[in-house]
Formats: sequence, structure tokens, C-alpha cells
Amino acid sequence: MRKILLFFGLISALIACEKDDFCIENPVTPSLILRFYDDVNRTTIKPVNPMYVWADGKDSLFVNQSIDSLVIPLNSNTNQTVYNFSKGNLIERFVIDYSPENIYVSRSCGFKVNFTNAVYTPNNTWITDISVIETTIENQNEAHVQVFH
Repeated sequence: MRKILLFFGLISALIACEKDDFCIENPVTPSLILRFYDDVNRTTIKPVNPMYVWADGKDSLFVNQSIDSLVIPLNSNTNQTVYNFSKGNLIERFVIDYSPENIYVSRSCGFKVNFTNAVYTPNNTWITDISVIETTIENQNEAHVQVFH
């Protein structure tokens, strides 16, 4: 009788155990990637020097740096994020409109947000043109927008 109780106790313990919840899928909400190019020779990467970057109502993300690409987060709680890019004394207002899409990954990972139907609008202060590579921001492997200056 004791062996039977021990057996059922062991079975009950094994059934009641949950597997460990570790998120190994890396469901990162992607950031927007901008790559800066020369306006005359459009295949040549051209760093912006010096560059200051800040979102409306926020502190600077980058201060006085020379950069040829920019990785910036988008606000997943709204349909628009506005950044300001300063090159010297010129300030470019860069508006990104999009539709956030919550995607369930798993119980341990939770949700991630992709951004669909992205539309980019610079005010053309020092940015002369843009080329949209991707209107859906779902990864951080390559640039989504080419920026010419």
C-alpha cells in the first residue's frame, strides 16, 4: 500500500510540474534603421558629422557623433513617432507614421510589435531625398530607409 501511495505521489508531482519558461526566441520589437548616403553619388555611404538626435519631448539619443547609420526605436503605443536630426545648426524634423501590430510569440516571451504601412516624411531641411526600402519594420537585419544628404 505504501508503494502504491508513493507511486501515485511521484506521478502527481511529475504531472504538476511545469516546464521552465525561458524565452530563447529573442522576440525583440524592431527599431527603425536609417542609412545615410551622399546625394550626388547615391551608392556612397556618407556619415553625418556632427549629428544630434532626439525624439519630440525627449532627451538626445546621440550627441555630437559622426554616424553613417542610425537605429532608433519607434513608439509602439501610438501611430506616429517624430525625431529631430540636427546637422550643425540645421534641424530636420523626421516624422514616421505606421500601424503597430502586436504579435504573440509565446507564454515565456510575451508579445513583440511589428510596424506596418510605415510612411516617412522629412521636412527637407538638410535631407534632400529618401528612398524607402521597407514599409514593414519586422526585423533589424538591414536598413529600412536610405537617407540622402
